[in-house]
Amino acid sequence: MTAERAVLSVSQLTDQLRGVVEEKFPAVWVEGEVSNFRLYSSGHAYFTLKDENAQLRAVLFRTRMRRLRFEPGDGQHVLAFGSLEVYAQRGEYQLVVELLEPRGLGALQLAFEQLKQRLGAEGLFETARKRSLPPFPRKIGVVTSPSGAAIRDILRIIGRRFAGLHIVIAPCRVQGDGAAEEIAQGIADLNRLGGVDVIIVGRGGGSLEDLWAFNEEIVARAIGGSKIPIISAVGHEVDVTIADFVADLRAPTPSAAAELVVREKQAIVDGLEALRHRLDRAVRRPLSNLERRVDDVRSRLDHASHVAHRRVAHRVELLASSRSRAGPAPRSRGRTRADGAPSPGQCGRAPGIAVASGGAGPWLQSHPYARRRRRPPRP
Repeated sequence: MTAERAVLSVSQLTDQLRGVVEEKFPAVWVEGEVSNFRLYSSGHAYFTLKDENAQLRAVLFRTRMRRLRFEPGDGQHVLAFGSLEVYAQRGEYQLVVELLEPRGLGALQLAFEQLKQRLGAEGLFETARKRSLPPFPRKIGVVTSPSGAAIRDILRIIGRRFAGLHIVIAPCRVQGDGAAEEIAQGIADLNRLGGVDVIIVGRGGGSLEDLWAFNEEIVARAIGGSKIPIISAVGHEVDVTIADFVADLRAPTPSAAAELVVREKQAIVDGLEALRHRLDRAVRRPLSNLERRVDDVRSRLDHASHVAHRRVAHRVELLASSRSRAGPAPRSRGRTRADGAPSPGQCGRAPGIAVASGGAGPWLQSHPYARRRRRPPRP
């Protein structure tokens, strides 16, 4: 009698394989090259890990994809951590990725370089976009932790350099989950507040992971979209973040940012006094020149008047001298009486005026221009 065959259905075999695979490989690290990377509208990413001899399908679900610090892409060598899962409908197995890291260059550094390259290509780092800081800010906004060392340093330095300035703090977390979103929100709040002249965004020193919120795209976009000039002041001088590239000005520390924003009060007073002296000199110099010109014109006018006066006096003297040499004036042509009394035609007339009688009536003969005929009286 022939032994009875053990026959399994496809589903039964697949189920047994699933049990073995998933029990044997509940968690595993796999190294390979990414190929056929696809990110769908659902937020899930599907790709293949391969080496020179084999390939393995992999999936990165939306919640894990959002936590990545870099952007996966074809050709990257990565380390993937996850569990194996059998996909019964296709008789395939795949790696459900929980964690993905770039091989060689660290994930954070790779993410930094990728975002830097992308934002730079958009022109977000262009010098032409940078705005000058206001020389005399009246209201200063600060986006940072309300309990950190950065805000204490900023308040201390501003108070020492120019006491009494208005400072508005937009409190936020500066590291950990949600920090980037709070920083971006603080920048937006200060823009909506109105009257803020400049904003300091920053925190004290820390590791690359501690400072990572300032390398997030949401913070870079908030800085780039701000209508108010922004100074980035993150960590120490050796620390460089994406926020530094986008901001209008980078300060190596929060303390340095405070010094850049606010000039010393005494220096401002001294500068104003020097400006007053320059203005005074600028006004006095043309006035002095004008006074000299007026004095010169006055002197010339006085001299001209004196010369003219002397000329007139000299002419008067000449006329008087010529008259005295010519003798008495000749008598009038009018007839006079032998005893020197005026003739009848001269009676009632002004001296020097003679009346001539003749055929058509009397004529005035006192002046060459007095040639008007007098009308005879009516009978």
